Amino acid sequence: MTEMLKTGTTTVGIVCKDGIVLAADKRATAGHMIVDKGAEKVHLINERIAVTIAGSVSEAQLMIKLIRAEIKLKDIRTGSFTNIKEAANLIGSLLYHRLRSMFGFNSVVHFLLAGRDDNGVHLYDLFPDGSVSSIRDYVSSGSGSVFAYGVLEANYKNNITVEEGKKLATQCINAALQRDAYSGNGIDIAVVSNESVAKVLKKSLEYSL
Repeated sequence: MTEMLKTGTTTVGIVCKDGIVLAADKRATAGHMIVDKGAEKVHLINERIAVTIAGSVSEAQLMIKLIRAEIKLKDIRTGSFTNIKEAANLIGSLLYHRLRSMFGFNSVVHFLLAGRDDNGVHLYDLFPDGSVSSIRDYVSSGSGSVFAYGVLEANYKNNITVEEGKKLATQCINAALQRDAYSGNGIDIAVVSNESVAKVLKKSLEYSL
């Protein structure tokens, strides 16, 4: 394929005092063409982990299937839940090897991972090259991330609540929708707390100007 289907994308992860907020837009593109106005870019891996995706759609979909299977298998083998640091390192290893495989070139995906375990809630940036970074405040990925970072730098504060984080994430995605041609058509938000992992907002927009 000369034009790969990509999510374009603006994704955001925000660490709050009572949880973590993940958000993303809903547009998928192939070159300059919008091919999906309802793309799912926030995925629940299990009852403890959620991720956002940016990059190649086919690669992201395959990776999510692999992640779910590998974590489930590890849970069964060990008889306990995989902690979030282990999950992040597992996904980083998968990304590292797939990017360097014979068919990995130009088929890359960037994950933001949020999860909960016995040590609390955690946010990780999983770059396409396999690097794993623990995030203490906020992170953004995708073509619209430069606009999201502008909002985050100006408005993020320590001890932000989840409710404030959801509003801030919405501002970030909205800023990208207004300026990034590859982001648009709505917003999905998920919240990871010590008690649950759940999608809390799914909103489609007919126009993104």
